[in-house]
Amino acid sequence: MQVMQEGQTIKHDVYGLGIVTASDADRTSVDFDDHGPKLFVTSMMSAELIGEAPATPPKTKRRRKASAAAKAAKKAAAAASRS
Repeated sequence: MQVMQEGQTIKHDVYGLGIVTASDADRTSVDFDDHGPKLFVTSMMSAELIGEAPATPPKTKRRRKASAAAKAAKKAAAAASRS
């Protein structure tokens, strides 16, 4: 597989539909609809190109982990509601 453009839609045999978020000669990163972001070795990757890359690549949604303070506040609220 060759280097792909950011924003191209692909179909992978295992992970399904996804959008290329970055690609170079070594690695290709894809954000899949059902499985989240995955990183592949570009030369070993096999996927079907579904469409051309858009003129301006879409912004991907970033999933953030809850901060330690947010977790502590949630735990405290749960403990308070039990009392």
